[in-house]
Amino acid sequence: MRIGKKSFVALAAASMLIAPVVAQAAPTAKAKSIASVKRVGADRKSENKIEGTAAILAALAAAAIIAGIVIASDSKDNTPVSA
Repeated sequence: MRIGKKSFVALAAASMLIAPVVAQAAPTAKAKSIASVKRVGADRKSENKIEGTAAILAALAAAAIIAGIVIASDSKDNTPVSA
């Protein structure tokens, strides 16, 4: 089991070191093919209409955290369950 973990870590480290080298050594596109590519903006019709989602999620998360704290600290019965 230990050898498996160490070999996995070594493989991950090697891939992190080799990936940028391989990407840099890859052949680049020719100037002709780059000149024919044009950028196009996105359509405004496909824009997402949902607004304020982050605020709603943040409020729900805060309410859940506060409810958890209140429930955890509101226990009036201090006897252990295992007794």
